[in-house]
Amino acid sequence: VQLVESGGGLVQPGGSLRLSCAASGFTFRQYTLDWYRQAPGKERELVADINSAGNSTIYLDSVKGRFTIAREDAKKTVYLQLKSLKPEDTGVYYCRVFILVREYWGQGTQVTVSS
Repeated sequence: VQLVESGGGLVQPGGSLRLSCAASGFTFRQYTLDWYRQAPGKERELVADINSAGNSTIYLDSVKGRFTIAREDAKKTVYLQLKSLKPEDTGVYYCRVFILVREYWGQGTQVTVSS
């Protein structure tokens, strides 16, 4: 199983980014996928979740209405669209999948929101 995130960067408050997570090594369409983030000095937290059918999503309260998770099974990729970014959205964003009894993580992509 491999998860590779991309799309992070430095953006001003109010800006946007789109993160991508390319997956391989498992039957992508069968699994729920998650985006987590970890800010400096804080615990990793669940930001968004999308089920295998792509018709049910969950969001962290502080990102509702600003972030959108989506999946493209043909490309084995899950996306996280970030809009109206705030400095408190700064952190490393990780893609995660839980298969059988184990969770798998990508290496993360840094998002920095600063003027």
